[in-house]
Amino acid sequence: MKKMKDEKLFRLLRDYLVIYLPEQKCCSENTIKSYRESLNILLNFIIEKKQILLEDITFSLLDHQIISEFLDWLEKERNCGISTRNQRLSCIRSFFKYAGNMDPVLIPYRNDLQKIPLKKNMKSKVIEFMSEEALKAVLAQPNTNTKKGIRDLFFMVLMYDTAARNREILDIKVKDFSVDSKTPCAYLTGKGTKKRVVPLMQKTVAHFHNYLDIFHRSEGYDPNQYLFYTTRHGLKQQMSDDNVARFMNKYGQSAKIICKDVPLKVHPHMFRKTRAMHLYRGGMPLALLSEWLGHENLETTLIYAYADTEMKRKAIQKATGNNNPLNEEAKSAYWKNDDEIIRKLYGLK
Repeated sequence: MKKMKDEKLFRLLRDYLVIYLPEQKCCSENTIKSYRESLNILLNFIIEKKQILLEDITFSLLDHQIISEFLDWLEKERNCGISTRNQRLSCIRSFFKYAGNMDPVLIPYRNDLQKIPLKKNMKSKVIEFMSEEALKAVLAQPNTNTKKGIRDLFFMVLMYDTAARNREILDIKVKDFSVDSKTPCAYLTGKGTKKRVVPLMQKTVAHFHNYLDIFHRSEGYDPNQYLFYTTRHGLKQQMSDDNVARFMNKYGQSAKIICKDVPLKVHPHMFRKTRAMHLYRGGMPLALLSEWLGHENLETTLIYAYADTEMKRKAIQKATGNNNPLNEEAKSAYWKNDDEIIRKLYGLK
């Protein structure tokens, strides 16, 4: 093994992820995954885009200029949103703050990163979601004559039915389902390792049994195994976020050809927003919707009420009386079909 040019950097990285976050900060497993992923993406950017070997990466190399380039790369090449960009920057800053606390010599590197501001996100009340027709078109894309198609379809059906976050679905295990009871349900682990129980539709339960027969029961039943997995070199591994994003985008593009209502880019979180909006339009109270989505406070859920322009239009139309001028049929202009007057009005005569 080659000697690291900056052993202190990698020793502190290890201590930060293995000791500080889990044992001292008591961060959840998902939070630690997010921090680890952010730091790995940064290192991969330097290796692939800057052609610098891993063992040659140092604290001095990780200045505000290269971190700024990394953040721009996230937005332009990986098509990440502003919130993701800011989250990655916050993770990097957190590590440098820890490093500075552990060794004062590293404080200048921490201060250098403060030159990079968090990017302002002009939050819109508009929620991008799929209409029922668009959703049907996307769900019709997987080829269910193949194992992969059966897996992809069940993933999307389960994500829509539960309105779960992508990470919540990827983390779910076979044992986290109760489908033989009067009320079939799934047990999800959300942010901060908070548990919640989500009921399942009967169609989803049918997909679950079919999927289990093909991917689990036929190969030995292990209730502690991740529900969704990939196999590499004979080893089963938890499915990755990138894998999900790829197949959903692919199905979205093919569905767009047959249904113009399908958004330009279909991504995992859109299924959660779509289910939430459909339930809200179906009459589910916001307080119940908030609890069902696993939101910490109702204000987060209010965005669905703000965003639903169609419900506002119907409510306004219902509240506007028949005698209101807005409901009167537009009267034809007195000069309609009178070419001479029209030409004079517009300076043509």
